Amino acid sequence: MKNTITIIAISLFFLISANAQDLNSYFTSTDSFLKEHVNNGRVNYKAIKNNPDALASLLDSAKAISVTTSDAKNYQAFWINTYNLLVINGIVNNYPLKSPLDVAGFFDKKKYEVGGENITLNDIENKLLRANFSKDPRFHFVLVCAGLGCPPIIANAYKPSTLNSQLNTQTKKALNDDNFIRVNKNKVKVSQIFEWYTGDFEQNGSDLVDFINTYRTEKLPDNSKVSYYPYDWTLNEVK
Repeated sequence: MKNTITIIAISLFFLISANAQDLNSYFTSTDSFLKEHVNNGRVNYKAIKNNPDALASLLDSAKAISVTTSDAKNYQAFWINTYNLLVINGIVNNYPLKSPLDVAGFFDKKKYEVGGENITLNDIENKLLRANFSKDPRFHFVLVCAGLGCPPIIANAYKPSTLNSQLNTQTKKALNDDNFIRVNKNKVKVSQIFEWYTGDFEQNGSDLVDFINTYRTEKLPDNSKVSYYPYDWTLNEVK
């Protein structure tokens, strides 16, 4: 009996170690891929289309990686990176095109086999991230939908050790960007992201202006009149 327990324990140890190595390798490879193909918040889809092997290899490795919510940083980093890579993959598979919306079911129909799941992009955003970590609206500033209306994609992978600072940095960049938050005295126009996901930003008695001001250097006035400008679905490609 003791021998059986020992064998099981050793097998489990090696399984966990192998998964950790796979996950670390995934983050490192994702970082290299993004550094090569992302420039100033835009993606070189044409170059990836001409040489898709690196992306295909990344997504193939993601199929067998296992993450759990109990290890929140690894879980979040894995699914944020995977979402962004799958968006790029979806564009590349249909390139050239002008917008992700040119592809029917791009976000809610097309399923991918990753992380032991068979899921859509919307599933990753809504079921795996927002549903499990409903108190953190910063996901909206790092999940990049391939449209210019989204906060820009960065040329780095999100990693567990730096995730919190990366989430803060990207949220601050978006909310201090004059193109993203458009202020004219007390009239403020904001992205439709805030309209679509109102509940994420209005928690614990705070309203949308409170949330935005948490990350802004120049605060919005208390009497701000907020409206929403149309979302720009134009493809975020390198020109």
